[in-house]
Amino acid sequence: MAPPATPAIAQTSRPLDGLRLEASGPPGPADGLVAEHLRRLGAEETGRSGERMALVGPERGGITAHVTWGDLAVDEATAQAATGIMAVHGRRDGAPRGLAADYTATAAGVLTVQGLLAGLLARARGSQVTSTEVSVERAGLLAVSQYLAAAGAEEAEAAETAPGGPPFTSADGIVFELETLDPGAWAAFWRTLGAPTDAVRRGWRPFQFRYATACAPFPQELHAATRGHRWERVREAARSSGAEVCALHTLTERAVEYDGAPPWKLTAHEASYSGSGAPPPVDAPLAGLTVLEAGRRIQAPLTAHLLGLLGAEVVRIEPPGGDPLRGMPPTCSGVSARWLALNRGKKAVEVDIKSAADRKRLRAMAADADVFLHNWAPGKATALGLDHEDLSAGNPALVYAYTSGWADRLPGAPMGTDFMVQARTGVGEAVRPADEPPVPSLMTLLDVLGGLLGAEAVLAGLLLRQRTGTGVRVDSSLLGAADVLTAPARIRAARGLDPRRPAGFRRPVPTADGWIALPDHAAPPHDVRHLSTARALERLHESGTAAVPVVTDLADLLSSGPISRDAHASPSVPVPWRFA
Repeated sequence: MAPPATPAIAQTSRPLDGLRLEASGPPGPADGLVAEHLRRLGAEETGRSGERMALVGPERGGITAHVTWGDLAVDEATAQAATGIMAVHGRRDGAPRGLAADYTATAAGVLTVQGLLAGLLARARGSQVTSTEVSVERAGLLAVSQYLAAAGAEEAEAAETAPGGPPFTSADGIVFELETLDPGAWAAFWRTLGAPTDAVRRGWRPFQFRYATACAPFPQELHAATRGHRWERVREAARSSGAEVCALHTLTERAVEYDGAPPWKLTAHEASYSGSGAPPPVDAPLAGLTVLEAGRRIQAPLTAHLLGLLGAEVVRIEPPGGDPLRGMPPTCSGVSARWLALNRGKKAVEVDIKSAADRKRLRAMAADADVFLHNWAPGKATALGLDHEDLSAGNPALVYAYTSGWADRLPGAPMGTDFMVQARTGVGEAVRPADEPPVPSLMTLLDVLGGLLGAEAVLAGLLLRQRTGTGVRVDSSLLGAADVLTAPARIRAARGLDPRRPAGFRRPVPTADGWIALPDHAAPPHDVRHLSTARALERLHESGTAAVPVVTDLADLLSSGPISRDAHASPSVPVPWRFA
């Protein structure tokens, strides 16, 4: 069957112009998010929402998407419990905690848009993809994939996993996050505030590894040191040391400054791409495409990982000697389990971007690629001669993708790392109910969601290129991820309503031997602390309440469900889409 004809598009940055979104069935997970993103990409809405969506052209040919909760979950609360998100988010508190924001449904919504874009791209390249399916449970497993990988590694964590962590509080009550990647700046900051040398030394390792462990059991002397100084003194200590601090902002503050921008930006330029190659397989819609990835840590590597799962060949650009994070413990067969979670299956080429000869070699590689992706610090690509203008000169059909912290949307913003962006955008309020102080999660919420949005942006760019013949630059950011995650709460704040969820919202219920999670808005059970988890669930199910056990040890997920092992014996979560 030939793919449906689609109207030609003039110079535009909307790859879905000429297509219409139709929805059916009962309301589905994140259907509003899916509709909004498709509308921003050019699709015409019908005004309905549902768990089944279709993008159709003028001749009624199109692709459908179906979003489900999964095999165990019935809503956001039970999805977080079943996939280990409550366990990871609750590590800093010493017990499982639910995220008050709809994190798994948001991730599933972005994955659904990805599936639709990838399917349309495959159809435009001659494939017969007609549908895609995404489950919220698989989205949740993807979100905790690094933590799952560490739980199934051969060795223990390199840093202690115990309650504790930022933010800190000044003497005048300002709650703030601290960030630095430099141990020297860390030590200088605390010396300025008079913290004991031994506490400073002991605090660096948990601080450095908090991105990996989702907790940071600092010596209490560090918290005492910040409480002994006013905010202006803390800020001066950061300025003089090279560290950065950011006071926690409220959702109301973010609502006032919010500019309404989408979470990504697509910029098309001169027509140059005609498209070629064999039709891709149904289950690998990006087969035949090449992605060059120069990414570090989580955001850009996850973006490239998703493109690889969709069938693209991904080539990592690594520094001489290889990515140092390959050796980050815990390991499987000598390779970092967390690194494998984001980078398995990728090829690697070592390039010294400080060398003129190697930069020339990288430009030559980009001339034959479909996508070039990086998350370098602002201005670095321009300084190296590797920005969009530089690479598109040799490859006008290139999709050039930049996944950043702030996307140049907030002047004077601090370092664009996950926890600093959480602090600056009110995420701490959005993820905690009203009876808990606003605290950013130590689970890397925005790095993961930012990686998902980066892949969505690249797919939109590839589809735009396919339909218009243009090369494209795409930009996404952690700021965009924060705005997507907090949108419902931020909208309530903008209307003058309380943006926070009520006291106790999504808080698991303790049993005699574990925890259970109730569906959102379910009536709390009678005291079940004297009952086993199995007995408590039995009673709740008899009364018609679809409660689930809370996964508290991620290792339990490795012995059941869809988790597999790769060639290094490292845990691997399932591909989040099903194409047919």
